[in-house]
Amino acid sequence: MSTTPSHTASPTEHDEEINARILAVSEDKIGGFVRYPFRDIAEQSGVELPVVLERIRAMLEAGVIRRVRQTLLANKLAEGALVAWKIDEDTLDAAFDFMFREDPFSGHVVIRSTDREISGSEYRLWTTLKVPQGESLEAHAEVLKKLTGAQEFILMPAHGIFALGVGHVRRKELEPGTRADAPAKMMTTSTVDLDDREWKVLLSLKRELEADEIREDPWEPRAAEAGMPLEEFCEIAEGLDRKKVLGRFSTFLEHVKPSQKGKRVTRFNGLFHWRVPEGVQEKAGAEIGRHPILTHCYWREGGPRFGDVNIMGVVHGTDKDLIMEHKAAIDAYLEKIGIPVLYTNVFWGGRSEIKPSEISPIVYREWHAKMAKRLAGK
Repeated sequence: MSTTPSHTASPTEHDEEINARILAVSEDKIGGFVRYPFRDIAEQSGVELPVVLERIRAMLEAGVIRRVRQTLLANKLAEGALVAWKIDEDTLDAAFDFMFREDPFSGHVVIRSTDREISGSEYRLWTTLKVPQGESLEAHAEVLKKLTGAQEFILMPAHGIFALGVGHVRRKELEPGTRADAPAKMMTTSTVDLDDREWKVLLSLKRELEADEIREDPWEPRAAEAGMPLEEFCEIAEGLDRKKVLGRFSTFLEHVKPSQKGKRVTRFNGLFHWRVPEGVQEKAGAEIGRHPILTHCYWREGGPRFGDVNIMGVVHGTDKDLIMEHKAAIDAYLEKIGIPVLYTNVFWGGRSEIKPSEISPIVYREWHAKMAKRLAGK
């Protein structure tokens, strides 16, 4: 690894040379459970470990990095769906605030718009929703509908996942049409059961790391907190990884709001919709998902309100025209390999907030009891 001197006041902008090298790895290149994740970041980035730790701490404290944590593949632990909400314009911001601040089961909360009036363009608020295993997405959404005054909602659970990552820094350099050597493999959304010890470790793993926890061995304090030896904690975590319930270890950039110096990681995000013939969804998703510009790619059935689209993907960037060049390259590739696109459109993201979705059955019951009282008092 290269040797890079430490500085008293570390640069915190995401595009500073050393930070960019670190972030190109730390955003989404550390997959699953890793015993020493910051060591891996150092090795892959070529930046010495003490500098990696110092820079990530500094970026976290400056708000350039929004959070550092072990992610979960919550589709294996909870029922989930993308939800489109039809809400009056004069209550749209209030509904956004409620979903973000008061519903722990809503994760991504985005107000979207379209460049022209298209099928479904009146559905402005888009959220991701997860509920604990055995609970009803429909029932939870009905409560949210009453609390926010929404007119309608459409639930779009994922039938398959083809891309799930971030990597905004490294994606800046991708040329339109860049593809992986092979089609993406579809991840399923079937849930798994965990015992009490596994849940204990899982809930400890997923909590965000504070700045003073950015250290060579971040799991030692978490093991102590869980009341078990470090080796036992790590063995259980490795078992969770084998069950495919853990995602990546990641530094999440603040990619919507500007930094203290006014720099933005991204300015635009496009939610691309494609409708492909029935029976071709898995093949089309695998071919679309092989384009690494996509941070997310799912097989979701949009239904008649959204032109019966069935593949959805997200691209982030600072140049709207370039984002559309990426989409055009994907569309051209599908045509080249003989996959018909029967309909397509783009929903652009505006106001946006992201938080990890809660998946605890206890929190779920407590929240619904609280909201039942609120609705009764209306």
